[in-house]
Amino acid sequence: MSLALVQSRALLGLEAPSVTVEVHLANGLPSFTLVGLADVEVKEARERVRSALQNAGLEFPHNKRITVNLAPADLPKDSGRFDLPIALGILAASGQIDASRLAGHEFAGELSLSGQLRPVRGALATSLALRAHQVAVRLVLPPGSAEEAALVPGAQVYRARHLLDVVRQFLPAGGQESIDDTAATDEGWCLLQPAPLATQAVYADLSDVKGQAAAKRALEIAAAGGHSLLMMGPPGSGKSMLAQRFAGLLPAMTMEEALESAAVASLAGRFAAGQWAQRPTSQPHHTASAVALVGGGSPPQPGEISLAHHGVLFLDELPEFPRAALEALREPLETGRITIARAARRAEFPACFQMVAAMNPCPCGFLGSAQRACRCTPDQVARYQGKLSGPLLDRIDLHVEVPALPPTDLLDAPPGEASAAVRERVDRARLAAITRQGKTNQALQGQEIDTHTALEPAATQFLQTAAARLGWSARSTHRTLKVARTIADLAGAASTQVAHVAEAVQYRRVLRGPAA
Repeated sequence: MSLALVQSRALLGLEAPSVTVEVHLANGLPSFTLVGLADVEVKEARERVRSALQNAGLEFPHNKRITVNLAPADLPKDSGRFDLPIALGILAASGQIDASRLAGHEFAGELSLSGQLRPVRGALATSLALRAHQVAVRLVLPPGSAEEAALVPGAQVYRARHLLDVVRQFLPAGGQESIDDTAATDEGWCLLQPAPLATQAVYADLSDVKGQAAAKRALEIAAAGGHSLLMMGPPGSGKSMLAQRFAGLLPAMTMEEALESAAVASLAGRFAAGQWAQRPTSQPHHTASAVALVGGGSPPQPGEISLAHHGVLFLDELPEFPRAALEALREPLETGRITIARAARRAEFPACFQMVAAMNPCPCGFLGSAQRACRCTPDQVARYQGKLSGPLLDRIDLHVEVPALPPTDLLDAPPGEASAAVRERVDRARLAAITRQGKTNQALQGQEIDTHTALEPAATQFLQTAAARLGWSARSTHRTLKVARTIADLAGAASTQVAHVAEAVQYRRVLRGPAA
């Protein structure tokens, strides 16, 4: 048979569109042509496949005209994931393996020149996409990639270490003696059982931070309601320590959350088994571009906000980020998703993260500090704080000041409350919110805010007065209301009372100028 079809998958965001690798052998001048909108690394598969087949003791059809088509032709393909299906297609077209037995299998893997299989990125994303579309196939993947894909419940994943391990499974009847399979091993081909990793998530503990009761309270409220948080204070006051311990206050990840978060990491080639079911904390440097934060490139790759999916995005030195990068965060903060649109293609990534930001009050950092005098002029302070736009600040639910602690308080203070105790209260508050409305308070939209906040008449009047005097926008008012509902949930109250609204108002502070 001179024509063979092998199934594989491409990657487009978290989608995994089907790709049929068509291999045709014909008489004519010897050549190896690869078509189908393949990127450079895919075209380089010709040399990898040729060497892998020869070094594995298999026959490469040197005297044939080889045409490989990756269909559909208008779908861009990248990475070395098509090496294995191309090699199998050549073997099937030349009759060295049984082409009919390839049905029901999908293959992905990069080949070394010796025939060893190397892992490919996005294996978990591929397996998750197959489950979402209810596609029942047997995936054949290299070591490393196979273990990722097997984390998805119900997935049929086979691990193969060498090209010959795969070839032995699809030989025609009586063909076992026709190859030298000394490189193949009994352990090289096996069906992996879909058993999620039993890794205990380990986070830095909040008890390491001494003092800062107001900031810790704000962290607890943010964790309970899914709110974003901005901390402002002088250098060394503990803003970074607080932010790095925020993930430990969040509830444990569900299986679906762990799979989605790990799938994005797998897509970027950053999945680590030791971080399974651990909420990620992404901390990009303040020189990061807008593309690095929200994603982009060709093909589109996930950015830091997607790598922080179901976790924490910590932006230290917030005003030092490029203005375009910060403004790009506005839509994902509202929707929890980011769409990367380019002329050639369009990809959508999840970006349901909690943003924790930190900043100094002025360029020198000591505006309002009791320890050191600020040396910045009013114009410098205004320019520095003006780097943050009003629309962005509107979308940050909690604004809290983190003052510097005197040396005596820092050295003599006992350890603070442990993360486990705070997490218990957060779990109870989140459970109450999800039982009541099916989502966290931060995710309430439109009529849901009026329905589920259960604002008492006195609290309504108090909020109206505060919003009018402080000149809040409608978004600021609604976000304050959602924060008040979270405070009520932490207190175990059925309705939102004046005390809850009063505390929420304190967290909607405006950046102070030098004259404030």
